[in-house]
Amino acid sequence: MEQATLAPLHTLAPLPYAEDALEPVISQRTLAFHHGKHHRAYVDTLNKLIPGTPFESATLEDIVRRVGRFWEHGAIFNNAGQAWNHAFYWNSLRPAGGPPPSAALARRLEADFGGVAQFKQALATAALGQFGSGWAWLVLDDGKLKVIQTANADNPLTLSLKPLLAIDVWEHAYYLDYQNRRPDHVRAVIEQLLNWQFAEANLER
Repeated sequence: MEQATLAPLHTLAPLPYAEDALEPVISQRTLAFHHGKHHRAYVDTLNKLIPGTPFESATLEDIVRRVGRFWEHGAIFNNAGQAWNHAFYWNSLRPAGGPPPSAALARRLEADFGGVAQFKQALATAALGQFGSGWAWLVLDDGKLKVIQTANADNPLTLSLKPLLAIDVWEHAYYLDYQNRRPDHVRAVIEQLLNWQFAEANLER
């Protein structure tokens, strides 16, 4: 009797917009490779790694939060972290950026950064200052908005911070469109694609 094939524990969710929706800042070609190849590979690899481990039935977020206690499972963390980070990143972007920050969020940005423009500069500085692969984040830390950077698959969950927005500065996020011009990519994303409503929803959770 043929054994039934179990469905994978983790699946690649579709993008929240069409592959060409972020053009001209991020091309359809880049998004197809980034989501359909890179993100998919993290999810597929994770599904191969977790059977028989303490994380077999855990959510992505739970794996990211817990795996620090099991450093022998570094490969699991890297793939779970990247799968989680990318899912969060897609939602941090919105075609044409959508509406500007609400009055409530603008007040928070004013209080903690000096204003929306100052926040954008802080986020750009973090993204451009990340050496090698990694991420720049807007986070909530003990009631205060902050910008941080993380390397590779790390993210704010490992630091007990609440992530609100993310920018991917791995080369695969921009190289097809911008080659080595990371600053051009980062500034275009910040000025044209940030999903302020996603940040506000995360802040209210």
